[in-house]
Amino acid sequence: MGTLPTGISVLDRQFGGGLPSGSVVVLKADPDSQSELILNRFARARRCRYLTTVRSPGAVEAALSFDGDEETTVEAADDGGDLDETLSLTGDLPESGTLIVDSVEPLEGRASPSSYAEFLDGIRDRVDDAGGLALLHALRGGEDPRTRRVTEQVADVVFDLRTTVTGTEIANRLIVPKFRGGAALEEPLKLKLTDEVAVDTSRDIA
Repeated sequence: MGTLPTGISVLDRQFGGGLPSGSVVVLKADPDSQSELILNRFARARRCRYLTTVRSPGAVEAALSFDGDEETTVEAADDGGDLDETLSLTGDLPESGTLIVDSVEPLEGRASPSSYAEFLDGIRDRVDDAGGLALLHALRGGEDPRTRRVTEQVADVVFDLRTTVTGTEIANRLIVPKFRGGAALEEPLKLKLTDEVAVDTSRDIA
């Protein structure tokens, strides 16, 4: 099993070059965070198929073009719960490519746990066959969809981005509580999320 870079140098250093090929990754984040910046970096790392359930394909393409991406195919996924139709959009994932589902909660919220688990198994099969990565963007907000636990259980890697505002400081911390077959981070990683993803070296103010 090879290792694929994430497109984010600080994470690749932490994980010895990247993530194992065939991995399904979940990125949990608040809707008002800078989590889309992480998605964009994953998309730029290699050829990518980007399924969007909320934003329009045009909006996603505009953000990726701003980042200089030319290797991403953006498709509007069905947010009405037709998992078979959504899965059909992943059939031609490029070799060593990245599959992004942004965001996954419309699919989580309108499917039974069993059919949703089958959908995730299909996603895993696609990235296994391609030797690539899948990144599922799972937004928090209110009550989690009933199948969120299924998403986290099936995932090989869980990224939990937490954003807090204290006084004049906005702090972004990435927690990696799960890394199947690898080493999860023992401590949160403080990130600087502006127009790039980097380590935040500023001092914490109590």
